[in-house]
Amino acid sequence: MSEGGDEGTPERGGLRAALGGLTTRGRSFLAAGLAAVVCSYLLGQADLLRVGLLLAALPLVCVLVLERTRYRVAGSRTLSPARVPAASEARVRLRMENISRLPTGVLMLQDRVPYVLGPRPRFILDRVEAGGRREVSYRVRSDLRGRYPLGPLQLRLSDPFGMCELTRSFSSVDTLTVVPRVDPLPPVRLAGDAAGYGDGRQRSLALAGEDDLIPREYRHGDDLRRVHWRSTARHGELMVRREEQPQKARCTVLLDTRGIAYPGAGPDSAFEWAVAGAASTAVHLLERGFSVRLLTDTGTSVPGPDSAGSFAGGAESAEAVGLLLDTLAVVDHSEEEGLSAAYDLVRGGNEGLLIAFFGDLDEEQAAVAGRMRQRSSAAVAFVLDGDAWMRGPGGIRFSGGQVPVAERLRLLRRAGWTALPVTPGEALADLWRAAADRAAAEPQRSAETGAPETAAGGWS
Repeated sequence: MSEGGDEGTPERGGLRAALGGLTTRGRSFLAAGLAAVVCSYLLGQADLLRVGLLLAALPLVCVLVLERTRYRVAGSRTLSPARVPAASEARVRLRMENISRLPTGVLMLQDRVPYVLGPRPRFILDRVEAGGRREVSYRVRSDLRGRYPLGPLQLRLSDPFGMCELTRSFSSVDTLTVVPRVDPLPPVRLAGDAAGYGDGRQRSLALAGEDDLIPREYRHGDDLRRVHWRSTARHGELMVRREEQPQKARCTVLLDTRGIAYPGAGPDSAFEWAVAGAASTAVHLLERGFSVRLLTDTGTSVPGPDSAGSFAGGAESAEAVGLLLDTLAVVDHSEEEGLSAAYDLVRGGNEGLLIAFFGDLDEEQAAVAGRMRQRSSAAVAFVLDGDAWMRGPGGIRFSGGQVPVAERLRLLRRAGWTALPVTPGEALADLWRAAADRAAAEPQRSAETGAPETAAGGWS
């Protein structure tokens, strides 16, 4: 559970701002007092002067009292958790503490929140004793991804006579990050190059042969059967052969963010399905030890923390998952018209496993995607069926020239992809399992399509 805090006292507004907080009652008293003073001067009535001064002084005294006491209230905010999936709730706890020696009057507490998180919360706090504290809480929820500021916290003070109300803001702001929902995926196996990927990852010596061994010093607990006697004699101390080093399983998740490739908008749109699918896939593979790189159609590789620019999986994947989800929380449509920029980045090296989430592909872009397959050991594509999504709520339609999804799938499969269509309401877990079944049933393609030879193996 992650938390964020917002502590401090209200900012100073000055005497002019305090006078601006006079209520209708306070302004009426002040106006009546000034009128009485003027009339007493014109009529020569001393008693009327005293009444006028009393009426005018009362709201001014209330302003001065509030202006002096507003700094003696401290507030804090706790956000738990600070990162939530879309359509999930987070709890915000507010704590007000009276740090003065005098009790407060009635306080109204208000926190600023974006409209997508719900109505602005307001709380009425009764008299808070000296050194006392009050705690209140509220919930926020959003169906839309993004980063949303919470605060600043506002405190409204009023005097017992209702002459003046002052609204003061605390300085700090917390941020709630709404990340894409992550669906659990089944641990299935797909056909692909087993060398160095998933459960079939290869373990290799960093050595060319017995004569090229680079031994190291013996450490307590090393197996004596791995002692390299020739090196021991040369160095005069026990030396052991280096352990086999596992090749890191690598995967690239390609997310098509082109605005022209997706119909509709909103939490149930095709684009949001693709973003959630990319998040679920990346988290699934990170938890299984893959080194995951997130790539978009703009050719921008989202920088990961490791030396290769990827997010490292395995035992320390929790931090990588958080960083990746934070990135996907703010991803938006791009203005790109094609996938050429992504292809230029992919063709630079062996991508290992390649998993793509495509929107609408014309014949040219399907060909570009097909060439990406040549730089990966195995490739799976989830292609959103624009016709099916157009028939959903909203009735938003693509522009003309769209290639039927069957033709797009044929082009991708011919290039060696394991390609599946995506329709509204379809669960990624079911498609994941279907991809495994299809990959196991597809014949090997190398000479005909130009795709790299694949061997029986798998990943989970």
